[in-house]
Amino acid sequence: MADTPIRVLLVDDHQVVRRGLRTFLEVQDDIEVVGEAADGEEGVARAEELRPDVILMDVKMPGTDGIEALRRLRALANPARVLIVTSFTEQRTVVPALRGGAAGYVYKDIDPDALAGAIRSVHAGHVLLQPEVAEALLSQEGAPSPGRGGSLTEREQEVLTLIADGRSNREIARALVLSEKTVKTHVSNILMKLDLADRTQAALWAVRHGISD
Repeated sequence: MADTPIRVLLVDDHQVVRRGLRTFLEVQDDIEVVGEAADGEEGVARAEELRPDVILMDVKMPGTDGIEALRRLRALANPARVLIVTSFTEQRTVVPALRGGAAGYVYKDIDPDALAGAIRSVHAGHVLLQPEVAEALLSQEGAPSPGRGGSLTEREQEVLTLIADGRSNREIARALVLSEKTVKTHVSNILMKLDLADRTQAALWAVRHGISD
């Protein structure tokens, strides 16, 4: 059991979904549901108030949807990791959510234990995509091309590969025998050189351009 539970906020316009998620998550020793919201606007307000570690958020909601909520959270520099939990699989939904800063994207038919694992994974700093989501992104982007990857140093390419594998900074540091501070510097340089906003986009970029599977 973790010393400090992962604090989770539920954002979904269907009360029955929130209730089901809460019922399951409350039996997890290392996860604590700290609040709920019925739309994106309320979700952003609650996220600012409660400062959760992870937000489970639907995409399609009345009023402020999940995509707009992601943009607002980013503008506010809210540190919560957002895991999209939705029934929508279209590329026009998946891609904006990930570009908006979501740390993961899973479908509502996910196995409950797998959902708990997904929460732990994104909380640890990993990027989490179900296989169908990754395929949708790759099919939209088309064939890989070198792009700006040629400007990365060999070490930065190694770090990028590990980011795409879902490794946290601590795990990358161990794998490459570096300090976490050095890894953070490499990650910052990668994002700057590739003109990317966060490590989620970096992971997707690496997959698209053939740097990682």
